[in-house]
Amino acid sequence: MTAIRSYQGTTPQLGANVFVDPSAVVLGDVVLGDDCSVWPMTTIRGDMHRIRIGDRCSIQDGSVLHITHAGPYNPDGFPLIIGNDVTIGHKALLHGCTLNDRILIGMGAIVMDGAVIESEVILAAGSIVPPGKVLKSGYLYRGSPAREARPLTDEEISYFKYTAGNYVKLKDKHIAENY
Repeated sequence: MTAIRSYQGTTPQLGANVFVDPSAVVLGDVVLGDDCSVWPMTTIRGDMHRIRIGDRCSIQDGSVLHITHAGPYNPDGFPLIIGNDVTIGHKALLHGCTLNDRILIGMGAIVMDGAVIESEVILAAGSIVPPGKVLKSGYLYRGSPAREARPLTDEEISYFKYTAGNYVKLKDKHIAENY
C-alpha cells in the first residue's frame, strides 16, 4: 500500500514540493497545494466529498481530515476546504468544515461539520468548534464549545507566515534526506 491512494477512479493531486510521510494516508478526491506537508499517521480521506488544501499548509502527526457526506439529513454534504498558510497541530480533527487563510489549529482541536474559521484565527489546543459555528477573523478562540477569548496581537498575526514558512523548510529537509 502507498500513502497516496485512489478511490473510485479519483487520485489525489499534489502540488509542487509536497511531502507526504509514508505512514500517512491521502485518499480519493483530495488536492494539496504547493509546499504542503502531511506528517506521520495523518489521514486525509476524500472518499464521499472533496478536500481542497491550499499552499504552505502543514497537517501534523495523527490528524484526521474528512468530509460530511451528502445524504437525507444533509443533502449537499460539506467538503473540507483549507486555505493557504494554515498550520494544523498534532491530532487535530477537521470534519466537513472551511478554514480560510493564515490559521493555527491547536493540538487536539476539533472543528465540526459546516463550521467556518475566517482568516487569521488561532484555535487553542483541545478546543471544539461545534457544527455550523463561524469564528471571526482576528481572534483567539478556546474552549468547548470554542468561544472568543481575545483579539490577536500583531506578533501573533505575524506568526502565521513564520510558522507556515518554518514547516516548508522542515519538509524540504525531510524530502532531501529521505527521497
